[in-house]
Amino acid sequence: MPSTQETEFLAVLNNGNCEPLKAAVHGLVLMTAALCALYNGAAWLRRRERHLAVNTVVYSAAACWETLHVRHHLGCRPATAPAATLEATPLPADDCVADAA
Repeated sequence: MPSTQETEFLAVLNNGNCEPLKAAVHGLVLMTAALCALYNGAAWLRRRERHLAVNTVVYSAAACWETLHVRHHLGCRPATAPAATLEATPLPADDCVADAA
């Protein structure tokens, strides 16, 4: 049986928990993929090597995919409200519970 500390850490993986952190991690991956796409695109324009064009497409697709993840996690954040009303605030949308990233 997992310890309480492990259970609390694993709670991050549940939908609706730590969504800003998850969005930040995906945002970092998004920025990395976008930078790689820009580099490979610029290198392809200069050298016209096939692998650079392929890399540009792959990294661009990864950046688009990560954009969806960031938007999803930002959309699943609990609404900002005074502390007294947070207890009664339901999760925003069903797709936030059904879609896990």
